[in-house]
Amino acid sequence: MPARRFTAEQVDAAVAALSDDPERFLQAQEIVTHAAPGLQRVLNEALEAGGWFGEAHEAQITGAAGAPEGAERLSAIRVLIAEETRLSMLVGVAVGLELARELYDHADDDPQETT
Repeated sequence: MPARRFTAEQVDAAVAALSDDPERFLQAQEIVTHAAPGLQRVLNEALEAGGWFGEAHEAQITGAAGAPEGAERLSAIRVLIAEETRLSMLVGVAVGLELARELYDHADDDPQETT
């Protein structure tokens, strides 16, 4: 993939385009489904290397589980899940970008590539 920098406006427009056409994800979903076990391993390794799921993570789980019953515990669990979802999404996007770069770097190796 050629090295290129994008403006915030370009990224916003690309995200909007993705939101407008869910069918464009069909091939990507097939690819990700096929690669899921390997991608899960890469994601886990990236999260571990970044220190995201060490002692701090365990402390967050313990804190949420130990919160008083009722609304406070539910709120703590919701916040923990939302934070983990955001973090996983951000790391997942980074992994996806690197996967795309790797695929583009080796695109010339595949004689069956179509453009």
